[in-house]
Amino acid sequence: MEGIIFIVISIGAVLLGYTVDHGKLSGLGHLAPAIIIFGGTIGAVGASFPLSDLKKLGAILKVAFSKPKIDTTQLVSYFKQIAFKTRKEGLLSIEEMISGDDIDPFVKKGLQMVVDGIEPQTVRETLELNAELIDERHRVGIGIFEAAGGYAPTIGVVGTVSSLIVVLGNLSGDTSSLGIAISSAFVATLYGISSANLVYLPIGTKLKRYNDMEMQEKNLIIEAIICIQEGVNPNTLEEKLKGFLDKKQLLEYEKLGSDGE
Repeated sequence: MEGIIFIVISIGAVLLGYTVDHGKLSGLGHLAPAIIIFGGTIGAVGASFPLSDLKKLGAILKVAFSKPKIDTTQLVSYFKQIAFKTRKEGLLSIEEMISGDDIDPFVKKGLQMVVDGIEPQTVRETLELNAELIDERHRVGIGIFEAAGGYAPTIGVVGTVSSLIVVLGNLSGDTSSLGIAISSAFVATLYGISSANLVYLPIGTKLKRYNDMEMQEKNLIIEAIICIQEGVNPNTLEEKLKGFLDKKQLLEYEKLGSDGE
């Protein structure tokens, strides 16, 4: 929900600045620019992506406004425990541990391949391919909002030009409505630029950041599983996986380790 809050703050800041400068909010409510900009943006995005991708928009927005379920520190601790168990009891000893439904599907798939005795190189290639496919699916959502952020300002210019055409066409007629028409022209630009920079592009950037975080998690999982399969010392494994943690996560991990003692 924090994403929605900051979008509301950014839009609110624009509206507040407008009213502080003695503008009336009613002056921003023009139907024609709204139809051109928002309708045009929807149409342009719709023409850029297959319908099967656009149908996922609801799920994509849910991801953008939800907290990602990624706990890298817990993963390091989990794989260290797995490494200790396999060193003592062998790889087959973890078969029962990965049989539950609560385990991450990516982790489960990798460890199951290890238990099945599949070659480490094949395990790595399979998991890396799965991670790439996940990345490609995520980039569809990122692309939708980046495309909308690119189209909206340009369509805003189209709305401005169309309104100015109306203004120029009425110069020889009733001049009392020229002010409203000129206002409508600039509102079109405002709609286009604001929707792109306050809504579409921020959502796209957040989705991209979440995807980067998940891909880092997937890389950690792959390295951990290969190390476990190759019988790497648990402490060596731990030090290697800690390289995936930032400073804050390292502090959390150290606290997690001290609490477990």
